Amino acid sequence: MTTDENTTAPSLENSAPAPDTAKIASALLRYRALAWFTGLWLLLLTVEMIAKYGFGVDTPSWVAVVHGWVYFAYLLVTADLAVKVRWPIGRTIGTLLAGTIPLLSFFVEHRNAKDVKEQYSL
Repeated sequence: MTTDENTTAPSLENSAPAPDTAKIASALLRYRALAWFTGLWLLLLTVEMIAKYGFGVDTPSWVAVVHGWVYFAYLLVTADLAVKVRWPIGRTIGTLLAGTIPLLSFFVEHRNAKDVKEQYSL
């Protein structure tokens, strides 16, 4: 290889694959939808628990089951987004836990969506 070829050849060591913004945008949409569904079901579960244990009202037991399955789906789509945008482990775990504290998923979703949109120009 001559010196001319050596200087014009792209360096494979420093070239990172370009992020696929279409995949990131669809992962972000799934994450946002599940964050809202999880937050709404958690609020409904909270109301059910207050009614059941605070006021002795007979409440349906399926609300907790639905929230559990929605939260499981939230975990999957959040992990998918975290891998695609390369979140650090602390941010990923914090986002995963946001679905367990009433109202927190709404705030975390807003912040994460804003950051991802700015970072990837979505």
